[in-house]
Amino acid sequence: MRVLVAGSTGVIGRQLVPLLEAVGHEVIPGSRATGLDALDRQGTAAFVRNAAPDVIVHLLTSIPKEVDPRRFAAQFAMTDRLRTEGARNLLDAAPQARIVAQSVAFAYEPGEGLANEDTPLWADPPKAFAGARDAVMELERLTGERGGLVLRFGHLTGPGTVFGDDGSTTLAVRAGKLPIVGDGASVFSFTHTHDAATSIVAALDREVGGVLNVVDDHPTAVRDWLPALAALLGAPAPKRVPAFAARLAVGGWGTAFMTRLRGADNSRARLRLNWRPRFETFLRETA
Repeated sequence: MRVLVAGSTGVIGRQLVPLLEAVGHEVIPGSRATGLDALDRQGTAAFVRNAAPDVIVHLLTSIPKEVDPRRFAAQFAMTDRLRTEGARNLLDAAPQARIVAQSVAFAYEPGEGLANEDTPLWADPPKAFAGARDAVMELERLTGERGGLVLRFGHLTGPGTVFGDDGSTTLAVRAGKLPIVGDGASVFSFTHTHDAATSIVAALDREVGGVLNVVDDHPTAVRDWLPALAALLGAPAPKRVPAFAARLAVGGWGTAFMTRLRGADNSRARLRLNWRPRFETFLRETA
């Protein structure tokens, strides 16, 4: 198949392109370097028309290397546009192409237990996250209307991510600057970029639509993974900061990120894609 990878130079795209080529797909790289600007409607139409893809994989984001919780909405404004306006432009440019789109598995309504794909997204998130939540919902709606597949990835790990060797989170842990906030109850589902890529390859072999959580097998609370990561890195044990104090420093979204996120269950992706994460748990990957 001819596969247009929109976001081919991103942390997932760099893993995906060689895998697709290895199994015989013809890959059309899509990035600013190759002339694709998904926010330019006419330019996107021309690029996609010339590419004539059978499948469009939408991985476009513009996420900063270091996220400031207090500036989250501003920092993610471009990503929000890529997930909405960019998605519409790509879809309209190739009405016959199949669409596979990247979404997130950490926007679920807080609650007990792991979220599956039927769990609603966060109805009333902190204000700073509301725009990102809305953009994800719109991306998923547009993809669903076309009968496409949405893959909800967890907190990305691997080369080039914030959890990579030189990523901002890893550096903060090494410096003892990432504390456990409140009870540290946020449950993180992680997704290595290689596992994200293999899930896309698996999806192209199957007529699967809807929404699937593509995450590791062992979602882990911050209070568990953060000190374990610090120990593996030979870093100082993380400090503990009361939630009210954290709110003063990083705002409502920064506090909720460390205390209220819900992990995700990957059972459906395992079944429907016959996919298994190579990196079953983030801590084992790091070790």
